[in-house]
Amino acid sequence: MSIITSYYRELLTLALAATPIIELRGALPVALTVYGMSIPKAYILSVVGNMLPILPILLLLEPISNFLRKHFKVFERFFTWLFARTRSKFVTSHEKYGAIALIIFIAIPLPATGAWTGAVAAWLFGIKPVRAFLYALAGVAIAGVIVTILTLGVSGVLN
Repeated sequence: MSIITSYYRELLTLALAATPIIELRGALPVALTVYGMSIPKAYILSVVGNMLPILPILLLLEPISNFLRKHFKVFERFFTWLFARTRSKFVTSHEKYGAIALIIFIAIPLPATGAWTGAVAAWLFGIKPVRAFLYALAGVAIAGVIVTILTLGVSGVLN
């Protein structure tokens, strides 16, 4: 395999992992099975790629929603309703389960879960961006282990 092909596959893995819906859950199996990458390389590229858009998402959601609320009355009503509803429900469960709930939500490799959805959920629940980023990183790291085992099997991981 040429160096250019290797870099191309690495960039594709990063790009796949950074996209919503696909995220690490799609990029890691492709890197391992289609591209034939080693487990550490595929894992690291998939985790890094999955996390690339998360901090910008966490940092931009609040200013964008504030802008929309300020300039469009319909968004003011919508966000007021949404925040009141989600944050009131979250306060009791957050006090009970804390960050573990968000980490597990991100870690479970099912449709509609993952770092993108977790970032939006963290913002809705009022979790500070840096803390939410760390929770997302923990969830993505766990998801990477789960997806690797699901892709290669336990014996494939241990060999």
